[in-house]
Amino acid sequence: MTPKRPVYYLQHPHEDIPAGIVVFLVALPLCLGIALASGAPLLSGVVTGIVGGLVVSWASGSQLSISGPAAGLAVIALHAIETLGGYPVFLLSVMLAGVLQIALGMLRAGVISAYFPAAVIKGMLAAIGLILMLKQIPHALGYDADFEGDEAFLQSDDHTTLSELVFSLQAFSPGATIVSVVAIGIMLLWESKAIKNRRWLALVPGPLVAVAWSIAWNLISREHLPDLTLEASHLVNLPVINGVAEFAKQLVWPDFSQWSNPGIYRVAVTLAIIASLETLLNLEAVDKLDPLKRVAPTNHELKAQGLGNLVSGLLGGLPMTALIVRSSANITAGGKTKVASFVHGLMLLVSALFLSPYLNLIPLAALAAILLLTGYRLCQPALFRDMYRKGASQIVPFLVTIGAILFTDLLTGMAIGLVFGLYYVVRTNFHSAVSLTRDGRHYLLRLQNDASFLNKAPLRQALSQIEDGSYVIIDGTRARFIDHDIIETIEDFMAGANDSQIRIELKNLAGLSPKLQAEPST
Repeated sequence: MTPKRPVYYLQHPHEDIPAGIVVFLVALPLCLGIALASGAPLLSGVVTGIVGGLVVSWASGSQLSISGPAAGLAVIALHAIETLGGYPVFLLSVMLAGVLQIALGMLRAGVISAYFPAAVIKGMLAAIGLILMLKQIPHALGYDADFEGDEAFLQSDDHTTLSELVFSLQAFSPGATIVSVVAIGIMLLWESKAIKNRRWLALVPGPLVAVAWSIAWNLISREHLPDLTLEASHLVNLPVINGVAEFAKQLVWPDFSQWSNPGIYRVAVTLAIIASLETLLNLEAVDKLDPLKRVAPTNHELKAQGLGNLVSGLLGGLPMTALIVRSSANITAGGKTKVASFVHGLMLLVSALFLSPYLNLIPLAALAAILLLTGYRLCQPALFRDMYRKGASQIVPFLVTIGAILFTDLLTGMAIGLVFGLYYVVRTNFHSAVSLTRDGRHYLLRLQNDASFLNKAPLRQALSQIEDGSYVIIDGTRARFIDHDIIETIEDFMAGANDSQIRIELKNLAGLSPKLQAEPST
């Protein structure tokens, strides 16, 4: 992608700044929750989000992608912190993983993203949307025992996504439910023509209005409706820091004395591979969602993520990837350029330095409402209807990917979806590479595209349909590649054609034995 001129990023402030604020509201509890799940200091998740916004956004070639701590890496981080001997040692692995990602970008490893079938990518988006809805319903109802950002089906509290959904009904909180329902209503109202036609109201993001209302409601209910008041455990819990000096004291630095620890390198390779795969998957998904259909350079993105992990590890942050949930919130909120990502990172920094007492008034139920709407937009019924109309080759990998991700995790589910997607690719290639048409006793056997060994079976089937005494033209003009197995199959057919009184004409078939090419057909 051609680098954008600086003036380009000044053309959409009325869209990028509100979108950045919305992404900040979504990212804050997720950063804290993933840090908690990783067994790392709470501030480490916020540091990762800050680096993702202030550093990776400008290093990246994507205009809409948001980077930060990833739930998919939380389990790896938790285990690594325990086995390596502490968080400072783990930070060395994060830095080294960043170096490896930069190397992968230089080696052009990002090309693998081109091999993700569209049906599988759309299935991933729909699955993430469903997971968001299923995971946020408990928070919307007031059950906040599970950390924000958890995406796996099997959870650390012995619940699954579905069992926790049922269990949360027993922990129903009227106050949280009122907050979430009214917050959803406000955001839907803000999307109506009545609000959009009033420019001064349209400039204020609906999610920000919903969050402001939720804070006001909870403060008022403390005085007048104590039974509906949400306690501290149901609110954002950002560490309280007063100023830059105290923030700097809270940072954890890598333990550089542990470079000789072999475990660091094993963890670094694992982080680099998984973070790179998740980034490429999410980047492909963001390109699908982009209204302007811009395509981000994948190798460039690997380098940007590598730089982000290098800086994040140095400053005490968690490993990061490009993130579809925050990116889709950015797109839904109307973000147009990477300024939105920068604003989100800047807001995280300002909030950590000066605003934590005020942000800790935000009910988690209000943030759950934002994510619920984001999830719905990723898996709207229209998407399912569209995939169904495209036939089995699209709907089957789409549904398999959704089910696999829902009941396992992102990477496992994508792997399963890719298997089904590749099956239909191979099946389609069977039919497209070999075609046989007939006019009386005249046949035209045409090889097209790439005729590989995978097409040997359909080629044999086509040749078996040719009747004795026929005239056959075997044409390879449209074939870009003809495998040796295909040539050998044709040679075997030609060798037996005399007995069947089949006359053969060859067109543009390189690779046949000189003897067969020289001999005229009977």
